[in-house]
Amino acid sequence: MTATDAQVRLLMKERNKGKTQEQAAVKANLRSRKTVAKYEKSEKLPSEIQEPRDYRTRPDAFSAVWDEVAAMLDNAPSLEAQTLFEWLLEKYPGEYQENQIRTFQRRVRQWRGLHQDRVLSLDQVRIPGEMLQTDGTCMNELQITIQGEAFDHLLIHSVLPYSNWQWGRIAQSESLLSIRLGLQSALIKLGHIPTYHQTDNSTAATHNLGAKAREKSLTERGYNEEYLQLLAHYGLEARTTHVHSPNENGDVESSNGKLKVAINQHLLLRGSRDFESLEAYEAFLHTIMDKRNNGRSAKLAEELAVMQPLDAAPWPLMREKQIKVGNNGILRVGGNGYSVPSSLKGRRVRVRIYEWQIEVWYANKLVERLPRIPGMNRYHVNYRHVIGSLLRKPGGFRHYRHRDDMFPQTPFRLAWEALNKHFSPRKADLAYLRILKLAADGQENDVATALKLLLETEKNWDDQSVKELIYPTLQSAPAMVAQAVELSAYDQLLKQEYAYVSA
Repeated sequence: MTATDAQVRLLMKERNKGKTQEQAAVKANLRSRKTVAKYEKSEKLPSEIQEPRDYRTRPDAFSAVWDEVAAMLDNAPSLEAQTLFEWLLEKYPGEYQENQIRTFQRRVRQWRGLHQDRVLSLDQVRIPGEMLQTDGTCMNELQITIQGEAFDHLLIHSVLPYSNWQWGRIAQSESLLSIRLGLQSALIKLGHIPTYHQTDNSTAATHNLGAKAREKSLTERGYNEEYLQLLAHYGLEARTTHVHSPNENGDVESSNGKLKVAINQHLLLRGSRDFESLEAYEAFLHTIMDKRNNGRSAKLAEELAVMQPLDAAPWPLMREKQIKVGNNGILRVGGNGYSVPSSLKGRRVRVRIYEWQIEVWYANKLVERLPRIPGMNRYHVNYRHVIGSLLRKPGGFRHYRHRDDMFPQTPFRLAWEALNKHFSPRKADLAYLRILKLAADGQENDVATALKLLLETEKNWDDQSVKELIYPTLQSAPAMVAQAVELSAYDQLLKQEYAYVSA
């Protein structure tokens, strides 16, 4: 009778307790005492005695094409078994069936294990106080909302690999401004400076070395000058990972996932993912990170003992540029466009760029504070900045590049579409622009309410109809009858005052 490894282990255990071979066989559910004696004599498990099978029990369905498959795997190691199997189905129609995919995947997996080298993860020895790693991680999977509105954002996450101490700041993109915000916040929180600051090869810290580097097939990237200036200010040395090697930033990469799991758990306890403001949400995150850091205080103390104290003044959290406003009233900042008051057309203004906003200054006065747009070639156009020009040139509205920004709320777009049904294009455009001017004068919500009412009617209406709803005609004042003044009434008042003083 063939025994399993588990049965043999059990019978050996029973024999060690002093049981007879028959008793051990019964306990292990073996019918033969000879089986017990066999394994006692060999002192080996069945799996150790059994010789590996060197023959197949069924024909190899892929033997005819395996040399082709192996050659393709050699030339392109990243090819997946699914892709190769689909290629076989196309090249050899009728030879293979869809239900053979599992067998083929197993063959590919076995071939890789025998013939294909893989890159290993190299365990590193962490040195206290040596390095701070920073990385931007997307937080959208947590489905955070601010006052009910979806909030897309990143966390600029910094970690000390030795102690796993962590800190982070919310940002909208992985830019130099956000790296500056995250790094400086972490250093201020620590109160000390490590030797190195390490990032991945994001454009926030590095750039391509140019055509000469590409000709030489170099994969390295150079550091941005502004990033190096930031590190020099704090006395840090720059380190980065190799291109396409995020595992070299492994501590912070690993910590990203663990932190998001912890945040999600606290959100479940909180019972809501909505926050009153960005500041309230960030305070919530900092509370979680503080709790996690409390358990790392011993190792953190080792790191702080060998770090230099932070004595550098805070680096400005903004960049300042002098930019000329275009003839279209658009200010180009960081690859994106922002409208400004038409009075600044052609003027050179001072722009302060922060992570979440930009400020436009002219003649030492703050003119506009605008939300900063992430990405490239996007626009933030305020209809209040261009409505005056559109009223002077109404023919330019219909094909205006930023026409969609001229509909501040849904009723405004519906109103323009309704006007186009009842009036000629020019008259519809002019009527809508006059309506938009009413909104620009500070009545946007009132105008939106009026448009909703008018859109529900079946009658034709225009800008004058909106104006009448917003500014209803005042009723004439009631007629007043002129009365003759009796001077004796004043004498009575004087008598009352005299009596009060005498008392």
